[in-house]
Amino acid sequence: MSWFILVIAGLLEVVWAVGLKYTHGFSRLWPSVMTIVAMVVSVALLSWAMKTLPTGTAYAVWTGIGAVGAAITGIVLLGESASPARLASLALIVIGIIGLKLSTH
Repeated sequence: MSWFILVIAGLLEVVWAVGLKYTHGFSRLWPSVMTIVAMVVSVALLSWAMKTLPTGTAYAVWTGIGAVGAAITGIVLLGESASPARLASLALIVIGIIGLKLSTH
């Protein structure tokens, strides 16, 4: 259950990371509200997952999901670069996340 909660927390990190782009420096009300709610819920779920998962593993997986998700969202929705080097780097992060999951007892 902790891993499921952690994945949801990571996905919400993607929401707030991308949401920051749409807040325009927190000058737009509804994007700002949605971003702040996603931030709070994401961190709360991370905290809950850390009750049973190792701190370093949980935090690394949370940030990894957020980083990869935000980068992919940037490529798909915002027209950011999808260079081979960038995609390979994202693949390495995903491999690291899988490695952390497999090595946690």
